[in-house]
Amino acid sequence: MPPIQDMTSDASVSQDATGALDRQDSRDTASAASEFPDGAGLLDALQHQVAIFARRAEQTRLGGVGQVRNTMDRAAYLLLNRLDLEGPMGVKALAAGMGIDSSTVTRQVAPLVDSGLVKRTSHPDDGRAVVLELSERGRARLDEVRRSRRLLMQRVTEEWTEDERISFTTLLTRFNRSLPAAKQPRPDQDEAPPAS
Repeated sequence: MPPIQDMTSDASVSQDATGALDRQDSRDTASAASEFPDGAGLLDALQHQVAIFARRAEQTRLGGVGQVRNTMDRAAYLLLNRLDLEGPMGVKALAAGMGIDSSTVTRQVAPLVDSGLVKRTSHPDDGRAVVLELSERGRARLDEVRRSRRLLMQRVTEEWTEDERISFTTLLTRFNRSLPAAKQPRPDQDEAPPAS
């Protein structure tokens, strides 16, 4: 199988005087698919691009641009975002909604409470239960990070059409929703052979 070029080296990505990127991909997805009739080439290209995306996302944390760049890690952003969108909730509900266990949420929330971004309050219907709620400081910080990340997305896709942005967002959402289910074993399939 021919190797898939990284596409992140200086040889494949150059910048002009204005800072615009000029990508010169030596392998596009169409050629990858045609070289492997069984689809392996296209799937290899997909997994490779996902790996590059994960690495770049981790390097930048998709932190946006400007002074707030790289100042909120992924776990904090996702927790604050969920509390903002869905309102106050208990640790178990937050963990279930995010697809992680309660102990992980407890560990990730602790520094957010300590820094004043999240507050613990009594449940409105059951005073003995505790719920997590986004504080005013947390909401302001989240808004700041969202603005910065929105600007980054605008810059990354500035040459895209609105339809391309919609298509990419739709497909990426579908891909993200499919990942957890794909990790579950299927009764109709044998286990994949170990990697050599």
